[in-house]
Amino acid sequence: MTNPDPTTHPLPPDHLADRLTEVFDLVGPLYRRVHRKVELTAPLEGLSVGVRAVLDLLHKQGPLTVPQMGRAQDLSRQFVQRMVNEAAAQGLVETAPNPAHRRSRLIRLTTAGTTTIEAVHAREHALLRTIDGNLTTADVDACLRVLATMLALFDNVDVNQQAPPA
Repeated sequence: MTNPDPTTHPLPPDHLADRLTEVFDLVGPLYRRVHRKVELTAPLEGLSVGVRAVLDLLHKQGPLTVPQMGRAQDLSRQFVQRMVNEAAAQGLVETAPNPAHRRSRLIRLTTAGTTTIEAVHAREHALLRTIDGNLTTADVDACLRVLATMLALFDNVDVNQQAPPA
């Protein structure tokens, strides 16, 4: 009897947990480095990381309310509101009536906001094009599937819930 190919069969739970820990070990530093890179290049567009996230979400999804943005980004409504206020002060977003809810206004990109986030995307695209690694579609698809599965594990986390006192 031959052993099955370990690359094509699901991992046993303990081994899977160990391997997924390796993913977490990479995702944390990656996130912090990207965050820092955005901070360092922010002067090019005058964007904080939070405002950039708001602009990116509105560019991808169109007008949204602050609570919708908070849910989509797993951020507190209060934090998103501060970022929206910062973006509005820079003329990058504006409010619009919301036909679905009279008191919860839609936030949408202005022309300046669209131009700004498209410049950010172009700069990031140019940087990402320089990645060396001979990555395939299957590699990227597998990465996305693993990260989405790991994210789903934490779907029940309430980003607005306060941590208990230490």
